[in-house]
Amino acid sequence: MIDCGNGVRLERGVRCALSDGVLLVSDHYYPSPDRYGHGPWPTLLMRQPYGRDIASTVVYAHPVWFARRGYHVVIQDVRGRGESGGDFYAFRHEGRDGAETIAWLRNHPASNGRIGMYGFSYQGLTQLLAAAEDPEGLVCIAPHMTAADLYNGWFYHQGVLRLSATLGWGIQMLREDARRRNLRGTNSQLEAAWANGRSQSSFVPYAEHPAINDPELPSYVRDWISHHEPDTDRNPFWSDLDISNRTHRIRIPALHISGWYDAYLEGTIRGYLALRKGAGTAFARDHQYLLAGPWVHIPWGDRVGDRYLGPDAVVDTDSLLLRWFNHWLRDSGEFTDEPRISHFALGANEWYAANEWPTEAPLSLYLHSDGNANSSKGDGSLSMARPLQDEPRDIFVYDPEVPVLSPGGPQSLSGPFDQSAQEMGNNLLVYAAAPVRDSTRIFGQPSVTLYAATSAASADFTAKLVRVTVAGRAEFLCIGIARSSWLFLGGGYLPDAIQCWRFTLEPTSVVLAPGDFLRLEIASSAFPLYDRNPSTDVAPAQADNWNWQRSTQQIAHCAEYPSALHLPIAGASAW
Repeated sequence: MIDCGNGVRLERGVRCALSDGVLLVSDHYYPSPDRYGHGPWPTLLMRQPYGRDIASTVVYAHPVWFARRGYHVVIQDVRGRGESGGDFYAFRHEGRDGAETIAWLRNHPASNGRIGMYGFSYQGLTQLLAAAEDPEGLVCIAPHMTAADLYNGWFYHQGVLRLSATLGWGIQMLREDARRRNLRGTNSQLEAAWANGRSQSSFVPYAEHPAINDPELPSYVRDWISHHEPDTDRNPFWSDLDISNRTHRIRIPALHISGWYDAYLEGTIRGYLALRKGAGTAFARDHQYLLAGPWVHIPWGDRVGDRYLGPDAVVDTDSLLLRWFNHWLRDSGEFTDEPRISHFALGANEWYAANEWPTEAPLSLYLHSDGNANSSKGDGSLSMARPLQDEPRDIFVYDPEVPVLSPGGPQSLSGPFDQSAQEMGNNLLVYAAAPVRDSTRIFGQPSVTLYAATSAASADFTAKLVRVTVAGRAEFLCIGIARSSWLFLGGGYLPDAIQCWRFTLEPTSVVLAPGDFLRLEIASSAFPLYDRNPSTDVAPAQADNWNWQRSTQQIAHCAEYPSALHLPIAGASAW
């Protein structure tokens, strides 16, 4: 036992034998016997692949903090990571391994048999997968910034690979696999790639990136890239790795935390909604909670990008977790009055509460122009007035060699970055609404209906929502993208023909102050946030500059083709 102060003791390297003989290793933190007796105590479990000594302390208090408050805290290396045995393949073993770990902990002398799990990102999905095994003793979970549906919520956005996040995280994970296999040359290659994010995403064709293609490495990164379409009955790759088809097996409360600028924002909210609707008991459905803050993946605080978001943006998530676990594991009742949804409204920089997630977008703003909506210097506008006559189409050229960049630029950073410089380019369309007369609140998931034609054999359209402040700063709010192969899955896509592209943007919460206004940007790329479409029949993962083609995109907005932005307005609108 190692003394951690205040009576807390640490036992390192505790081994749990799984049914297949693999040994998983964990560190156990025990409360002070002077304050909390000699046990047993309620147990908090985190299962993670990054080294159990880290214990997600990039966003949470150290496990000692929870042990000081009377919890037996267990941090476990998942299979194939750290000191745990077996081979790592991301997500594949976490359901069964988690359930067997919980069964083992129920009989551990320090545990009173009441177990909660916490953690964010990968550690969030270890909770959902374990909970879907319905293990006895697991009372509640707290999955943060993760996804219940890996295809739609983690790796792909409406058919388009989240390129920078997928390659960056995949290369990060493969480094330990290379070290465990003593692949020195491969490890050096991975380290060099991981240290240079721009080179990762710029390599073409990215499926052949040498850092991920050593045959002695696990195949999971290559598998994410090659399975670029949703599951079919014959090919259930994604649903075998997530809980998208097993939410009915989860019968316990969950506290979900998301960030408006997190890569897995939509994954977290989809997970919350899936369990709110489809958890296995009415009790579980009624006790799903969502906290949506203004944060990126790491860290969670009052600054995102170059913006200060006010003192309310700082949330004591450790105290929140403590109250959550006290409520469910100690019957304290202290979470009883919490709202089902708490969300931070950008612009106002304050918190709002809601009982339900909004399901409709009640206000439509229609696209208009005289045929020159290119850039913020153009004549594109948004109005509640539906077009009643013919208007000239807006046209732009998409060039995969010179793509429109991510909202946060070539490094694919996320946050309320100023889009003014990017909006000067003619390779995107900009539609501006009138300034609002009164405070206007948007909460939920915006969407667009675009009547578009493109010369490409394969095409993408992006829709980006921007808030322009009275001071003139054009702050990024949210973005959506759709690929023709996803939107017209099963056929029906026709080049050079006007077709209806309906798709969602990622969720947001924002308050427009009087004088603020919205812009909608339409483009065909947001690189390297998303992979770029070559505009040909070549799969994007296999494409390089030898088979890239430029394409001409047209957006129609007239009586026959009323292209529109749909906004989830909370309360009255002020347009």
